[in-house]
Amino acid sequence: MKSSNSLRAFARELRNNSTDAERHLWRYLRNSQLEGAKFRRQQPIEAYIVDFVSFDKRIVVELDGGQHAENPEYDGQRDACLRRNGFEVLRFWNNEVFENIEGVLEVIRQLCLEGASPTPQPPPARGGGV
Repeated sequence: MKSSNSLRAFARELRNNSTDAERHLWRYLRNSQLEGAKFRRQQPIEAYIVDFVSFDKRIVVELDGGQHAENPEYDGQRDACLRRNGFEVLRFWNNEVFENIEGVLEVIRQLCLEGASPTPQPPPARGGGV
């Protein structure tokens, strides 16, 4: 696992070398344009760097290219980690961003309006349940 400093440096490098799909979607997410949700790009969360995240709405948006079809187990572990941290994870194929940007934005918009699940709470202490 990378150290937090090297993870941040790698995230900065990814921001400087965004894919075409990431740049295209970022035009619509930046500056709180989508339902006022503030999104950040290429942000470290635990041992992972996510494509886009709204910390206030607890939403992660991932854009998948062809390499993601090769390792679905890794993506599943990553998504599970993000969900344990209270994030809703949305995944879109790169081509969806170009061919159906309005549909992609509508899915994100709806989740922003509904609000993702709140940060997970620890279970009640033994004998302290309702």
